[in-house]
Amino acid sequence: MNHPGTPRVTVLTVPDCPNAPLIRRRLSEALEGRTVPVEWIEVDDPDEASRHGMTGSPTLLLDGADPFAQVDAPASLSCRLYRHLDGTVDGAPAVVDLRRVLAVGSDETT
Repeated sequence: MNHPGTPRVTVLTVPDCPNAPLIRRRLSEALEGRTVPVEWIEVDDPDEASRHGMTGSPTLLLDGADPFAQVDAPASLSCRLYRHLDGTVDGAPAVVDLRRVLAVGSDETT
């Protein structure tokens, strides 16, 4: 259903994730009005987290891969923190980082 070159976007969260509204806002801003379907999946089981490649909540997947993955990060249902270029840390990728990975989409291998 996505147009060619548009990655499949999935957001994995735990139930009642306090950072879900933040990543939702930032994704909307990063998409700059483009209509891109985003699949939201609530994960509440460690085995399911492992199957999906979830390394904390929220985890963003583009075409099934985590563009913000850290090497050897284990599957986790815990809150996830993202470090920004200015050194700050919070619970979702920065808009500039989301724009970068969404522009690259499925053309980049990580």
